[in-house]
Amino acid sequence: MIGRAVVVGGAGAVGALFTQRLLGSGVEVTVVDPAGPGQSVPPSARHLGGDITTVDAPLAEELGRADLVVLAVPEPVAVAAVPGLAGALRPGALLADTLSVKQAFARAVRVHAPGVQAVGLNPMFAPALGFAGRPVAAVVVHEGPAAGELLELVESWGATVVRVDAAGHDRLAAVGQALTHAAVLGFGLALAGSGVPAADLRPVAPPPATTMLALLARVVSGTPEVYWDVQYANPEAAGARKTLADGIHRLAEIVERGTEDDFTAVLGELRAYLGDDLAHHRDACARLFART
Repeated sequence: MIGRAVVVGGAGAVGALFTQRLLGSGVEVTVVDPAGPGQSVPPSARHLGGDITTVDAPLAEELGRADLVVLAVPEPVAVAAVPGLAGALRPGALLADTLSVKQAFARAVRVHAPGVQAVGLNPMFAPALGFAGRPVAAVVVHEGPAAGELLELVESWGATVVRVDAAGHDRLAAVGQALTHAAVLGFGLALAGSGVPAADLRPVAPPPATTMLALLARVVSGTPEVYWDVQYANPEAAGARKTLADGIHRLAEIVERGTEDDFTAVLGELRAYLGDDLAHHRDACARLFART
């Protein structure tokens, strides 16, 4: 049973989300964050200062008592922490990460912590939205009872756990996050360079433009570090951005040098790509536009 947990980076948005849900599930939680507990850490959670990459005696003692250690920290910190954690965790404890990129951390665990149960979780949503009805990608590096229990716990919070391997996760994240964010930011850069003020566009914007503007506003209002990690840290992200640029270039070639029949063929190609999911996404768009 997971009775005690340490959430490293628990004062951040993702760490605070896990802290709150673990506490709500009856787990004793210690938050480790050198920045201090902040307002996001509930008073029922214990706070301990310290650097997870340089485990001192008080931190080692706390880690040694934990059934679960969650790393809600940037990728370089998480990777650097693995060797020290391998020696501090008790037998049977579970190491979990919340990184948006999985391959480097999974390699570090296999090299430095081969006997430690480990699972990577990536909530595919902004922390403020909560787990209910949302997907969480799960990369199980080392199986074990605690790994299974954590996944069941996440599902009890209302999330849908989707198990993938580390390389598959990074490919999916590159398309679902890096490519998507790049398209939104590219749209924003194009608008900013168009000479049309956003204030002039809003009163006449049709639903697709209104939706894109809403996505742009959400991204640029977020934490830059999060979106930077999605673009920079994922080894598959550069390829995703290239396919986006290639898609725009192909569309321009068709419109400027092709025919309406060529354009119609491209729409048919995209309908075929969506396949059985076409109706699902079309209906989701209708519901979204009904609220804009």
